Amino acid sequence: MVLAGNNVHKKVVKAAKALGVYTIVTDYLPPEESPAKLIADEYWMLSTGDTNAVVERCRKEKVDGVLTFCIDTVQFHYQEICERLGVPCYGNRRQFEIMTNKRLFKDYCKAHGVGVIPEYSLEDIQTDRVVYPVLVKPTDSRGSRGQTICHSKEETPEAIAFAKSESKDDAFIIERYMQGTQDMSFAYIVIGGEPYLIKIGDRHLGKVQDGLDKQQMATLLPSRFAEDYREKVEPVVKSMIKSLGMQFGPVFMQGFFDGEQVYMYDPGLRFPGSDFDVVLKRATGFDSMTSFVKFALTGDVNSQEGNPIGAYDYGGKCCLIMSVSVRPGKIAHVSGMDTIKEYEGVFSASLWHHIGDEIPASGDVRQRVAEFCCLLPDRNSVKDFVSFVYETLRIEDENGEDMIVSKVEL
Repeated sequence: MVLAGNNVHKKVVKAAKALGVYTIVTDYLPPEESPAKLIADEYWMLSTGDTNAVVERCRKEKVDGVLTFCIDTVQFHYQEICERLGVPCYGNRRQFEIMTNKRLFKDYCKAHGVGVIPEYSLEDIQTDRVVYPVLVKPTDSRGSRGQTICHSKEETPEAIAFAKSESKDDAFIIERYMQGTQDMSFAYIVIGGEPYLIKIGDRHLGKVQDGLDKQQMATLLPSRFAEDYREKVEPVVKSMIKSLGMQFGPVFMQGFFDGEQVYMYDPGLRFPGSDFDVVLKRATGFDSMTSFVKFALTGDVNSQEGNPIGAYDYGGKCCLIMSVSVRPGKIAHVSGMDTIKEYEGVFSASLWHHIGDEIPASGDVRQRVAEFCCLLPDRNSVKDFVSFVYETLRIEDENGEDMIVSKVEL
């Protein structure tokens, strides 16, 4: 059974079906809003948060494997459901707590010698011991929700209140705003207790004037700093991952890297919500989805399809994950998606909003409308593809005005 049926969960269903496994997808959304349901053998209209109902139905239907993928809010439900059913789960409660809470993660990094972003206390703010700008954020939110960049002391009270409103534990973090330092995304898969780097990418953010300067517009893999990171930082990061005690599973992190030191800031006991692993399979032969399905059914911590060693390099090619965000307004016209899907090297082209949808001025993932994931020969080819997307994709409001903003430049 797959918990949640977003577009990104379709590859889990496909991997299971390719192995001849009967698949079920559950969440509270109707099938037209939960695409993985449309390709599964069966779907349920049970919220992943209603763990009692899900567990009862699983027992009745004799479900013998459960998986989730990239949604943070489902992580604890997944762990609880697996524990109650007695089926394999790639993490325990404590591991999920550390890897979903920014405060616990930051403390864990510091305890294991992994760099983190310098932090300020509320007392530092009040006594003027702060160098601005700073970033105020919730301890346990996702998708850039509740985050504010403050350029002065006067801006902090409202930012703190906003962060607390988006935090389940009513807590917040105040950090140095790392403008000018390369923002990066990392993903490891742990197999038999050993972490393997399978994603290291440079994140390119939106523009301040669009209010999207905390939002990813593109991630280019592998990072231009990949080898520096592996030589200077990775040993201590891998040591920290091993200390979690995981034997099999995904580890996701985001951080800044200045060529010498890493400053980690965001964790997840999951893979990122993109199709980088689909491209990875084509480029290197390493199949993470099939590995996860086999683990879910057998508990084999050595479950492995292909070789993860060196997979982060994509066989010398470039993987691009490109997002398209729009300004606030109501979408009245979308065109060009089918043409972009036919571009050589494109593996996935997802449309997250449709005609009639009202886009808020949220400054977070809710302004993201489309995403493309592709494998291209080199960085010049990446630039050509980005230009092609902006020339081809049209997203217009009710007045026929172009809604696309923060066009990324690589």
